[in-house]
Amino acid sequence: MLKNIPPILGPDLLGILRAMGHGDEIAIVDANYPADAAGPALVRLDGVSATDALDAILTLMPLDDFVDEAAICMQVVGDASKREPVMDAFEAIVKQHEPGMGLASLERFAFYERVKTGYAIVQTGERRLYGNILLKKGIVRPGA
Repeated sequence: MLKNIPPILGPDLLGILRAMGHGDEIAIVDANYPADAAGPALVRLDGVSATDALDAILTLMPLDDFVDEAAICMQVVGDASKREPVMDAFEAIVKQHEPGMGLASLERFAFYERVKTGYAIVQTGERRLYGNILLKKGIVRPGA
């Protein structure tokens, strides 16, 4: 155990978060997501919700404030404007850690393709549908 590091972040995920550079992307995905076949490094957090994983990760990792969209969820198939409750929870967590930021969305297959080019995937035990979010890492400014 370490001080001030959420205990759900194990050594593999901590190593990935530390190794990521500015602009690298990490996906937090639900239990239904085809993560193993996607390609990037995979860390499993079975039994952990996507919202808990997001909160823990954003405790340590800044989001990119040089882009318009640093937190992106998957759109609901057939209704791009629909917001599932998990998406509202994601946005609240993003705003808690990065007050000036919101949550964008991306069409399902475009989301899959973007995740394939990311740095890593964190597969959670999330059972809520559309419990998927992509994060672009920002910078840690001097004095932070």
